[in-house]
Amino acid sequence: MTDATDADGEPTDATDADTDDRAYVDRAIGLAEEAVDAGDTPFGALLVVDGEVVAEDRNRTRSDDDVTAHPELALARWAARELSPDERARCTMYASTEPCPMCSTAVHYAGIDRVVFGVAGATLNDLTGDVVTIPCEEVIRRAGGTTTVEGPVAEDAATAVHESFFDGA
Repeated sequence: MTDATDADGEPTDATDADTDDRAYVDRAIGLAEEAVDAGDTPFGALLVVDGEVVAEDRNRTRSDDDVTAHPELALARWAARELSPDERARCTMYASTEPCPMCSTAVHYAGIDRVVFGVAGATLNDLTGDVVTIPCEEVIRRAGGTTTVEGPVAEDAATAVHESFFDGA
């Protein structure tokens, strides 16, 4: 165990995995900020296999004029095409926000082993009132999946991107 502090500066006991998870979620939040800069809504995600980022994407629903252009869906599709089943079984998706039911289903069908997200869909719904609040883990379990879902991680930072975007919208 290593000594660390949370977003509020409070001491926590964090493992290296926790520290890595936070760093990858922070990158996903950065991708969400890039999405906003490009005129899209604030969502970003990346895929990591054996400690290496193999793919990343940001939301493109507005710029592509495609309601399905979520980064989690795009990455699940990419993983299913480009990664072997063994690689997908060692793959973690990091997302700035909990994947929606559409994206959660894609994660399940792609065979991605683990999802770690920054802010829960229910929290985003409290802010926007426009989220399908079925948790990612529940969607995957109902589909018979075994993907591990963890989060929220970095909730304050992930929420701040949404607050900034939706307060200005």
